[in-house]
Amino acid sequence: MQISLVLTILGNDNQGLVKGLSMLLREYHASWEESRLIHLSGKFAGLLKISLPEEQLIPLKQALNALENQGLKVIIEQVKTAVDTAHHLLTLEVLGQDRPSIIHDITQQLTNLQINIEKLESELRTAPMSNEQLFYAQLTLGLPKNVSRKEVRDQLEAMSDQLMIDFNFNKKD
Repeated sequence: MQISLVLTILGNDNQGLVKGLSMLLREYHASWEESRLIHLSGKFAGLLKISLPEEQLIPLKQALNALENQGLKVIIEQVKTAVDTAHHLLTLEVLGQDRPSIIHDITQQLTNLQINIEKLESELRTAPMSNEQLFYAQLTLGLPKNVSRKEVRDQLEAMSDQLMIDFNFNKKD
């Protein structure tokens, strides 16, 4: 029987880290299914979803835990296949002057509509003319069947803020 795991990996970034991780997973017949890997301030941060034969679980966990000797912290979480309740996806881009609590303000509005954040990426950007710091975020939202795209737009546009919000509606594949 195949089982699924989500791995969270954090440590100092170095060349060959992903290759070494992929070799380790291959050794235990694990299939690398989905991932988000990033370099942040000299650190490597990764989220991986893998599947493997159940009999390889304990040996793989031992091997992953041994990576701590190489400076990598690994959290292992066994998962069941999730039931997807989102009716459709909405991609949202936010751009505005950087200030504390932008994400909190947006997520508060989304929580009011019981919207799930499927993905969130953010960064600071320098404005071309003024050199001021701009906050940019791209969110992928899973909308419940009873929430319309218009309701999301109205809820976010009601925020009294100097944020430009661009909406890009995508249907779920």
